[in-house]
Amino acid sequence: MKKSFSLALIALGLCIGQLAAAQTPALKQFNFMLGYWQTKTPKGKITENWQTTPEGLTGKSYRHDLKGDSTMMESVELKKAGNDIVFVVTGMEKDNEGTTSFKLVSSAKNRFVFENKAHDFPQRIVYENQGKDKLLAWIEGSVSGKLIKSEFNYKRKKY
Repeated sequence: MKKSFSLALIALGLCIGQLAAAQTPALKQFNFMLGYWQTKTPKGKITENWQTTPEGLTGKSYRHDLKGDSTMMESVELKKAGNDIVFVVTGMEKDNEGTTSFKLVSSAKNRFVFENKAHDFPQRIVYENQGKDKLLAWIEGSVSGKLIKSEFNYKRKKY
């Protein structure tokens, strides 16, 4: 019995170690995004929750109205695809349904720019690490020849 239990613990430890090692060094640079983030808006707040997976990171974004009701806006995967790092968004709201991939095109000075020039809006998604408890994100792109940008100043929150 003791031998079986010891073998099970060793196997469990190996599995956990493999899951932790599965995330490539290129994806570990995004670990600053992990956790629960919130930004206030005139209509309520927007939250994002990021977790690690063996493939990379996964996130969910919710819109909360002033009464406290919430709606899931999108789910996101940050992962490797071949030699590229991609930000894959699956929209959940009306007029924002479906999955779209954005390729990492720039990573300098704690700013990560993902782009898909063929997408209607946004064409770029940007995340900027502003320290342990601050995260700036924005979406931007051209609509009818006009540049539009929406910023999200997130603060880390506890559950």
